[in-house]
Amino acid sequence: MSQHEKADRPGRLHAEHRMAGGIRVVTLRGEIDHDVQDVLSEALLVQSGAVPPRTVADLSGVTFMDSSGINIFVAAHQQASGADGWVRIVGAQTAVLRVLELVGVDTLIPCHPTMEQALAS
Repeated sequence: MSQHEKADRPGRLHAEHRMAGGIRVVTLRGEIDHDVQDVLSEALLVQSGAVPPRTVADLSGVTFMDSSGINIFVAAHQQASGADGWVRIVGAQTAVLRVLELVGVDTLIPCHPTMEQALAS
């Protein structure tokens, strides 16, 4: 399991990675805004090497997300799709889900209420 956190703002955004049946699960906690987009990019985007093209992003611990987060999720979706993979979102709180719905990300990236549904879909 690996962890990322913005050093100059502890607790601002925290990401943990684990594998579940060949699917990369990224659990995020905190707020997603312009100040932490590098942390989110490191957590979701594949820089190099062999990383499974299937990712579930657990947003149950995310309390806020602005457009910089949306852009990174779209980039992650495009990157995964280019490798015949996918990205799914699970557990988005009401405020975060509303942002995803307002900009239409939920039509591009499936959003699920539970981890079981996201992994099984």
